[in-house]
Amino acid sequence: MSDATEANGTVGAAEAAGSGQSGAGADGRHVRVVLVDDHRMFRTGVQAEIGQTAETGVEVVGEAADVDQAVAVITATRPEVVLLDVHLPGGGGVEVLRRCAALTADAERPVRFLALSVSDAAEDVIGVIRGGARGYVTKTITGTDLIDSIFRVQEGDAVFSPRLAGFVLDAFASTDAPPVDEDLDRLTQREREVLRLIARGYAYKEIAKQLFISVKTVESHVSAVLRKLQLSNRHELTRWATARRLV
Repeated sequence: MSDATEANGTVGAAEAAGSGQSGAGADGRHVRVVLVDDHRMFRTGVQAEIGQTAETGVEVVGEAADVDQAVAVITATRPEVVLLDVHLPGGGGVEVLRRCAALTADAERPVRFLALSVSDAAEDVIGVIRGGARGYVTKTITGTDLIDSIFRVQEGDAVFSPRLAGFVLDAFASTDAPPVDEDLDRLTQREREVLRLIARGYAYKEIAKQLFISVKTVESHVSAVLRKLQLSNRHELTRWATARRLV
């Protein structure tokens, strides 16, 4: 079954749920959530972790794997909270936020966004917050903390993983635009993710597991990064990333 089919099928289930077939969690709370991530295995894992509605109060009413699917599912289901990956085919999480701006601004039924990403890079955090997200947590978060974060965002709070809030405070306190790094701009979003993990000392197998991709794909990304940055090996790559404070 394709991701698109999965997403459309979930919309149908969500419409049925919206007619009153779902209940609250053990503590009486309830929130409708759409899960946006381009890795099916990750979506399945999150669904299993938080989607037991009778216990958690979290009802996953839709899923999407790219920008177009996300906009369609969010518009159809009107969830209270969207768990949004930063790096998506079709323009990334920022593009989803841009195209859903009217739903975010709806005073009566606002759709609120919580970024959930493997990346903890300052530019990713700042980009989605400027785009309208209410918070940003990394994929190292526990299921219990993620559920708590979802309900906090539903209530209008801003939620961040430790240390990420500092990026946002610094960015909004400064009136200076961040400098453009032409070398970094040559890399795709996925290549940047692999770059940071390599620079942090992760082995290829660990990176593959973290990003839900194959070891061969990791090797291909590393080769592309080295070629684009005109570097020879991962040690030079680590020094390059450290000098730019990307680690």
